[in-house]
Amino acid sequence: EKGWQSLQCPAIINNYLDGAQTGSTERLTPGGMHFRDSKRKVDYVLAYHYRKSTSQSSGGSPSLSQRPPSLAIISNGETAKSQSEQQPPQGQEAASPDAEVIDLGPLEALEEAKREQRKEFESNLMEAGLEIEKDAETQGLSFVRIHAPWNVLSREAEFLKIKMPTKRTYEITEEMGIVNKLSEIWQKFTKPLQPKVPQQNTTRMKHLSYPFSREKLYFISIFPTQLLYQEWARYGSFYKFQPIDLVRKYFGEKIGMYFAWLGLYTEFLIPSSVVGIIVFLYGCLTIESDVPSKEMCDQRNAFTMCPLCDKTCDYWNLSSACGTARASHLFDNPATVFFSVFMALWATMFLENWKRLQMRLSYFWDLTGLEEEEEHPRPEYETKFSLTVASRFTVCAKMLGRMHFYEYLCVSFQISLTFSLVFGVIVYRITTAAALSMSPNESTKSNVRVTVTATAVIINLVVILILDEIYGMVAKWLTEMEIPKTEKTFEEHLIMKAFLLKFVNSYAPIFYVAFFKGRFVGRPGHYVYVFAGYRMEECAPGGCLMELCIQLSIIMLGKQLIQNNIFEIGVPYLKKLFRKLKDERPEAKTNESDPSKPPQQWELDHALEPFTGLTPEYMEMIIQFGFVTLFVASFPLAPVFALLNNVIEVRLDAKKFVTELRRPDTVRAKDIGIWFNILSGIGKFSVIINAFVISVTSDFIPRLVYQYAYSHNGTMHGFINHTLSYFNVSDFKAGTQPEASSFEEDVSLCRFKDYREPPWSENQYEFSKQYWTVLSARLAFVIIFQNLVMFLSVLVDWMIPDIPKDISEQIKKEKSVLVDFFLKEEHEKLKLIENFITRDKQRSKNETRGRRLRAASFCQFNRSQRGSLTSFSSHHTDV
Repeated sequence: EKGWQSLQCPAIINNYLDGAQTGSTERLTPGGMHFRDSKRKVDYVLAYHYRKSTSQSSGGSPSLSQRPPSLAIISNGETAKSQSEQQPPQGQEAASPDAEVIDLGPLEALEEAKREQRKEFESNLMEAGLEIEKDAETQGLSFVRIHAPWNVLSREAEFLKIKMPTKRTYEITEEMGIVNKLSEIWQKFTKPLQPKVPQQNTTRMKHLSYPFSREKLYFISIFPTQLLYQEWARYGSFYKFQPIDLVRKYFGEKIGMYFAWLGLYTEFLIPSSVVGIIVFLYGCLTIESDVPSKEMCDQRNAFTMCPLCDKTCDYWNLSSACGTARASHLFDNPATVFFSVFMALWATMFLENWKRLQMRLSYFWDLTGLEEEEEHPRPEYETKFSLTVASRFTVCAKMLGRMHFYEYLCVSFQISLTFSLVFGVIVYRITTAAALSMSPNESTKSNVRVTVTATAVIINLVVILILDEIYGMVAKWLTEMEIPKTEKTFEEHLIMKAFLLKFVNSYAPIFYVAFFKGRFVGRPGHYVYVFAGYRMEECAPGGCLMELCIQLSIIMLGKQLIQNNIFEIGVPYLKKLFRKLKDERPEAKTNESDPSKPPQQWELDHALEPFTGLTPEYMEMIIQFGFVTLFVASFPLAPVFALLNNVIEVRLDAKKFVTELRRPDTVRAKDIGIWFNILSGIGKFSVIINAFVISVTSDFIPRLVYQYAYSHNGTMHGFINHTLSYFNVSDFKAGTQPEASSFEEDVSLCRFKDYREPPWSENQYEFSKQYWTVLSARLAFVIIFQNLVMFLSVLVDWMIPDIPKDISEQIKKEKSVLVDFFLKEEHEKLKLIENFITRDKQRSKNETRGRRLRAASFCQFNRSQRGSLTSFSSHHTDV
């Protein structure tokens, strides 16, 4: 695994050569990017850990691992051994196989087995055509460098059908009309935000792509890699667009797709943030004209409320909750309903635009013809199920059955653990509120609700962060136990398990506040108790929406800040420091290490953090996407904080990939895989959640019902009195009424928030007619809201085609040009063959004519010779 470290090698950044430093000789040295012959490039590096053998021969000679260091270069099956390995030392005879016996201990035997496995693995590499170069096997860390010759690369590229650009180019047809004009205006407006790197799509000409073929090698051209660090992987470039094409060229399509998706998601957060700020400002501007909060804050109304706890709590005035009521209006107003509809459509538009961008990238990255290839089984799968064909299916069925049972059992236990911890925090809130209510300090009593809410949310945040790490390891362990057949199946199963556990862990406290808190408290005189003397907690007088907002904001911001600063920066730094200290130990150093000699480049690369996949990066953004969409009705500023986080997150991930991680293997992918299905599911689920938040958690429906059904003048005056029921204090159970009341006059009736019949009614304390009216309106709103938003989402999905029109036309044009191009080439080849055949026939005809002429001349010459001879013979006879 290779990846160059920029801090210790300024000319090289994660295997990126700075083109400006062409005079550098670093890349021609063994510590650079080539073999010792300075010709063959190092394409891959394997790292081995060798253990020092303690076994000694009977004659005291050193064992194999204690030989003097030597270099062995293996290239295409040829081994060049050093003199010390070819000949025995001077004064010694070559040892026969039975001259001495080496007694190997368990650790030495294990190391010898590993040595044989490495030897067989390297032999297989050479049989595949790769060339390797390795150092002597000495104590500590050793490296094997691999070079892939051109014939191997071209063979594999042809086998994988990798599309490559040819020399033939064709013009890209641009969209005409208002779309093209708007695109040109946008390009001019965003020109200062573009990175200063060569762009692939700046011209209207595109290279015709074709699956790699060694027979058509004369068509193909190569594009060099470009530097990413200066224009992408620095925090100073936060305001610029990403050079996605260059990211793809260096890291591969799979990682390029991730950064393209993250960039589009961040861009889409801009309009949602603007609308969220407008909704929040609307709440700020209308707070003074909100009639219900005015009535609650008016001390002349003198609403005497029932005690919040038994014995120790006193009666209290509703006006004391004025601050909570005014703050609730910032998020509980008619604009939040509009914002919920907007965010549902926003999620649909985001997913549709991502499908279009995904298709556009697939076209320009030559992935349109990429087909799903049959993956090879994972080594763990082959090792576990390497049995005979007859017994394999029976064993697999039994093992998989047990694995699935244990898997479901473990996942159920983890989910139950999450619910148990949420219940534990609920108990903490109830007991802490009761304890603070008994405090003699009046300021402590007045701030009980704020203190309990703030501390409980912080506890929830800490628990969520800890369980997130535990659940990630549990999900990986369960997936490894399941032994999926292919890497793709392994990744999908791991993602689903981790997402399920982390989704429940992150949102369980929020779901409790949104839909369960204050719903099962009972009524005065008939409360529901968790434990003896401890009642179920109630919502604030202004409703639970404000507390839901506090819970959501602290958990969301806390996860982003702590994960970015501690888990993504601090933890990798500590791991790197630990590995460095471990490698610097005396027993970890090689025998031939020279402190004055600069470290080899692959030694610097090995100190980098290994790449563990994109699952943590996607998971963090998917959970954030849930915070932005699921409960956005309670916190319109969620997109704003998500946008601020993602601006930093893009550069943080870029810097991590370029300078802190070993370069990952490039993987071709034309989409983001199962993550799109998860995003689509969250988008649909958010419609239902926001419908219930508006109808159940907020006071939007009760206010609407009162204004149009019970108000005498069609205004909100009298709404607070309408929502409060009466309770006769004489109906308290014995021992639950306040022990000492500070109210000057005796209280005969107290008020509580609910729709119930008064004590003078025949059906006292039963649900009133208003309760059933409001409940019916809530359910009707959920149905109407859900179907309306779903219909609009489907309409948006239908109006926005998955494949852009220009890309669809270009794909058809490319196929036509490709066919014409190869027909022309074949025609030219055929014409060339015909010309060759014609010339060959003409040459043969000329040679035949020449032979005939030569034959005729030869015959004439023979006749003349025979005539002369006859004359001579006659003359001689006469003589």
